[in-house]
Amino acid sequence: GKGGIGKSFTLANLSHMMAEMGKRVLLIGCDPKSDTTSLLFGGKACPTIIETSTKKKLAGEEVKIGDVCFKRGGVFAMELGGPEVGRGCGGRGIIHGFELLEKLGFHDWDFDYVLLDFLGDVVCGGFAMP
Repeated sequence: GKGGIGKSFTLANLSHMMAEMGKRVLLIGCDPKSDTTSLLFGGKACPTIIETSTKKKLAGEEVKIGDVCFKRGGVFAMELGGPEVGRGCGGRGIIHGFELLEKLGFHDWDFDYVLLDFLGDVVCGGFAMP
């Protein structure tokens, strides 16, 4: 849906509720504002996969799962990241993030639910539509 209608708020609360019910939940945010994980982490956003992988690459290091996936209240959470708000294509962050997740063995993590919070106010046309 379009931006500002409560997708991040709903998914953060839904993931927390499912985790309290004993489910293994991964919440993935993909908004450049990192609003998905900041709701779970008391207003503090997790470092995004894009910014972390860029820093690690420049330092000649490999990204590890602990660099990009964090846990609070039973919910595993990460932010894919993207371009600065209003600049570039949000789809690039999503593509790069999922490529890295596959490299890190995402399919073997055994989550009951994986929730993806797509950004609603997309800069590049054709990626999503309200």
